[in-house]
Amino acid sequence: MKTYDAKTIGKIGEKTAARYLKRHGFRILSKNARCGRNELDLIAADKTNVLFVEVKTRTYETADAAAPNRPGDAVDIGKRQRTVKAAFDYLREHPTTKAPRLDVIEVYLDRSDRMRPFFVNHIENAFSVKGAKRA
Repeated sequence: MKTYDAKTIGKIGEKTAARYLKRHGFRILSKNARCGRNELDLIAADKTNVLFVEVKTRTYETADAAAPNRPGDAVDIGKRQRTVKAAFDYLREHPTTKAPRLDVIEVYLDRSDRMRPFFVNHIENAFSVKGAKRA
């Protein structure tokens, strides 16, 4: 079985998340956007929203093994605050009338099937501008 490093797994997750957003009516504005000192995995938009998306990807042997281990739990307070800062920096450079939203997309990859995604979980409004997690 082929092994994948963390960077490759992350890239697979980001591609999967971008495809997911496109299928759900979003246009990808940027991937791995540098905003100040921070980076935004994906920036996407539809008619009313501009999304700043943090993508978290994990690999599992089976779908059942993924249940207690959510990739989004890795988006800690520091990461949330950096994402908010990057979003503000982006909006300063690219003003819009669309409502900004801070989302997390969790990508679950099947380690036993060539890293094919078996589940994508889109958490809309995952955290607030203050970096606090939403319930």
